[in-house]
Amino acid sequence: MTQQSEWLKVESLDIEAQGIAHNSEGKVVFIEGALPGEEVQVTVGRKKNNWEQGSLVALRRESSQRVPPGCPHFGLHAGACGGCKMQHLHVSAQVAVKQRVLEDNLWHLGKVKAERLLRPIEGPAWGYRYRARLSVRYVPKKGDVLVGFHERKSRYIADMQQCRILPPKVSDLLLPLRALVASMDERDRLPQIELAMGDVDGRQITALVLRHLEPLGEADRQRLRDFASAHDVQWWLQPKGPDTVHLLDEGGTELAYTLPEFGILMPFKPTDFTQVNHHINTVLVGRALRLLEVQKDERIIDWFCGLGNFTLPLATQAREVLGIEGSEALVQRSRENARRNQLDHKTNFVARNLFEMTPAMLVADGHADRWLVDPPREGAFALVKALADLCEDPSLAPGWQPPRRIVYVSCAPATLARDAGLLVNVAGYRCTAASAVNMFPHTAHVESIAVFER
Repeated sequence: MTQQSEWLKVESLDIEAQGIAHNSEGKVVFIEGALPGEEVQVTVGRKKNNWEQGSLVALRRESSQRVPPGCPHFGLHAGACGGCKMQHLHVSAQVAVKQRVLEDNLWHLGKVKAERLLRPIEGPAWGYRYRARLSVRYVPKKGDVLVGFHERKSRYIADMQQCRILPPKVSDLLLPLRALVASMDERDRLPQIELAMGDVDGRQITALVLRHLEPLGEADRQRLRDFASAHDVQWWLQPKGPDTVHLLDEGGTELAYTLPEFGILMPFKPTDFTQVNHHINTVLVGRALRLLEVQKDERIIDWFCGLGNFTLPLATQAREVLGIEGSEALVQRSRENARRNQLDHKTNFVARNLFEMTPAMLVADGHADRWLVDPPREGAFALVKALADLCEDPSLAPGWQPPRRIVYVSCAPATLARDAGLLVNVAGYRCTAASAVNMFPHTAHVESIAVFER
């Protein structure tokens, strides 16, 4: 076991932003708060036969990339906010770490090397989070309310008074929200507040979704109205699941975000899945379409199309775009967005269980010259496996042709690497380019984009 008096040399960072070192016995030690190149002492919290995990307690040689955290609630101490893991590392170094995580996953899990590494997509490091789920808890013993993210490795809510990854306006609302909830009759039945921000015609709209386990009385509703008036926010109520969300009062302004490069307006509800970082999403959509190199006479399939984040921009460039998603309700919302942008004549949307794809189902959706694939964390294994089967045995579908190019947008490097392994090593594609996408600065979350050609 690592002794606290032992000095360890940190060699690298893992995907959870922990420093990796070896102790005098050769055992791997994962160290929270340590950076590559540093010499540290640790206190061990967990130990297994092949590894140990601990926290930094002393630092003898400091990394040149170590910086003071930008938020007073960041740290390793008890009660520290668990929303960020990398504030002690310079943001440019964070991006480099994520690029390396992508490369390592592609090679070690998929046996794939990208022919070209693109410059990572990055943007503002602070105030970027336009979507967030804030936990709420009334603490009777303290007579106080907590609103924010959970503490590091804890089910408790951090005592947050500000948050620099949230837009300044929302960060400034944390203490007023605590006072509001404390004043409400149902304060112990309000488990969360969800944030969603939109930007329409140059005006930023802040929507707050209050999850309530019991119906709200008129007094509580009036408190919400008064808060909305004082702080220029829009209240939505969610009594049960996400589909039950509705405006506190009629007449609220529609939420939307724009993709100005393509002239697209994307309306959404505050509980819809949209990217948390609108700036990065705008850049990502532009890069994805440039990498896809769509021609105006081509048919494209957008797998896991969501509300049409990629489908509608693609429709401005292609002859026809088929968007496929797992939910009929979501598909209907995509159709509405296409009509709103006068692109319904170039788009078609269908609902399909994308986690149970077969070669026959894939062929039934028809030939497409190019694919855009943007799956959740689980990846697109069934889809890619069906494609690989068809490529391996063309007799399964005589005359059907696989797409010449695929752009795969990923929110989990491990599942991207798994799927890339099938595309390259079985389906006969080349991974021609890849890059990290820093959608969540100061966290260990790695998004990425990769290009496959056949």
